[in-house]
Amino acid sequence: MTEPIWFSGVDLDALNARHAADINGHLGIEMIGYGPDWLEGWMPVDARTRQPMGILHGGASVVLAETLASAAANLCVDREKVYCVGQEVNANHLRAVTGGHVTGLARPFHLGRTSQVWGIESRDDQGRPVCIARLTIAVVPRRD
Repeated sequence: MTEPIWFSGVDLDALNARHAADINGHLGIEMIGYGPDWLEGWMPVDARTRQPMGILHGGASVVLAETLASAAANLCVDREKVYCVGQEVNANHLRAVTGGHVTGLARPFHLGRTSQVWGIESRDDQGRPVCIARLTIAVVPRRD
């Protein structure tokens, strides 16, 4: 079994409550699961997340990916000393989705002292790949 990467425990209810009033709440993104080295969330494909052609907006897919990786990154560090922010994101959109949900899973490629790199895969309700993304995270010292 993989050793847990989390600095302290993971509380999905607290994560969801923290993000209820920001873009994640507006798009209906929810954290739904985690394991020793992964964080999972989902997002509805509805009027909030579709583009004018009636399919999932690529930007919404990127928001899901960055949300999962950023939240996971911050769970891996001592938040009293540092915080994590996205620095670069890359995404490939693989399949159009018109309804239901997309579910994303974030796992780290690299957890360093000053940077992290995460891979995020999202799938539709049938388990088919929708988007693969990579997020580079900056680990920033707190100055307060």
